[in-house]
Formats: sequence, structure tokens, C-alpha cells
Amino acid sequence: MLISLPMYGVQPQDVLPFGQQLLYQLRRDGVTKTDEQLVWPSDLLQHWRDPKLLLSQTCGFPLVTLLQQHVQLVGVFSYQSPYCSGAYYRSLVVVRDYEAGQELADFRHRRVAYNSIDSQSGYNALRALITPLAINGHFFSQSFASGSHSQSIEMIRRHQADIAAIDCVSFALLQRENPSAVTGLKIIAQTQAVPGLPLITSLLTSEEQLIRLRQAIRATVEAPEARSAKDRLLINSFSEIPWSAYDAIRQMQATAFTSGVITL
Repeated sequence: MLISLPMYGVQPQDVLPFGQQLLYQLRRDGVTKTDEQLVWPSDLLQHWRDPKLLLSQTCGFPLVTLLQQHVQLVGVFSYQSPYCSGAYYRSLVVVRDYEAGQELADFRHRRVAYNSIDSQSGYNALRALITPLAINGHFFSQSFASGSHSQSIEMIRRHQADIAAIDCVSFALLQRENPSAVTGLKIIAQTQAVPGLPLITSLLTSEEQLIRLRQAIRATVEAPEARSAKDRLLINSFSEIPWSAYDAIRQMQATAFTSGVITL
């Protein structure tokens, strides 16, 4: 069985303490019978679609566009960020702090950086935000794929881009672990709040396994001995959430496409 937590953590070692607590609880609750270890997949989409997947975390955008026929929804973590609302999160639209512009409309024809085209927080949410402002399907002059939220911020700091949408949890993690990485930035807008990054399992996971899996995750999050480990990842709590909650993400894409805004 494959288990991973690939989406948050400034460094992989930040994930290990919580991951070890979770693995222990999974064994204790009889979800796993062997000494499973966290894996660090290089091809996330292939990993998420693997029939042997017991648990991973994905992004809401690939969940509704690429994974719905391959996975079951386990639930979602809530995170310690002032920009989160329970299990819902949003992106922060950031620019250099000395820019004269104070709102998104002021950044027409500027250069945007995004982490990846399949990202809800860095791409789809921002595309939805610019849709009412776009002219003939366009708002920015250029767009650049950076590979990660931290690299998008670095591109702004190096004047290789002017603006980006950053997942508020990623921003909080960076702000805590490396404050200098986010100095010199200001927030000019926030995207619509949507359900957080979903936890998923294979379609082959049985109903009984899924119940035990959820119990193990909840027990880990609520365990006093896991407090330090979960705080390291800014995890607050775990909750179940229906598939329908993620329809808002698909609707963002549909609204943009209907308005002719296909890309950033």
C-alpha cells in the first residue's frame, strides 16, 4: 500500500514527524499490517491513480478534472492560517510592496507567475479572479510556470514576474520557516475560498478500510503526542467532506472558459 503526504511542508523532513505518528496509528487501528513507510513520488498524477494508493493528499483542481474516476475522497485537514475558514482555504495575490497598484485591476498587462497549470491555488483560482477584468480573454501580458509557490514568490522578488496567487497555507509555512522569503511583498487581493487540499484513497480501498482510515487520521490529529508534529505542518483538525463541496472549483473553470478566459 502507498502512503504519502506530498503537498505541504517547506522541507520533506517537516512532514516526517506527523507521517510517523499517522503510520503508527494506521498499524494500531489495523489499517496496515506491515511496516509501511511514507513514499515521495516523483510523478504525482501516476501516484494518485495507483490502485495500491491507501492515502495521499492532492489538489482540488486535479481532483475534479483528472482523478474523479480513480479515487475516493477521504476528507480534508483544516489549517492554522488567518485566511482559512475551517476546512476552506484561499489564495493570496501578492506583489512587491513598493508597487503603486493597490488592487488587481491595477496590474493589467503585467507578468504573472504560477506554480503549475493544474493548481487550484496558483492557477485556476487566479484565472477565475481575473475573468471579470479580462479583455478578449486576456488580462496579463505574460505568464510563467515557476514550479512551486516559493519559486513564484522568488520570481517576483527577482523582478522576473510581477504578481502571483499563493496558497495561504504555503504562505504561512514560508512566513514561519523563512520570513525573509516573503518580506517585501504585499497582498492586494484574495481568491474565493474553496475546500482545502483533499485526502484521497484508491477506488479499491474497501468501505471498512475507509472507515478505519478516517478514524486513524482523526485519532492522529487529536492525539496530544502528535501536537508538535501537526503544528509543524499547521494542521488544525480533520473532517469528512462531500464530493459536491469541490464543485465550486469546477465552476470556477467553467465560468472562466465561458467568458473566453482559457489561460492566465
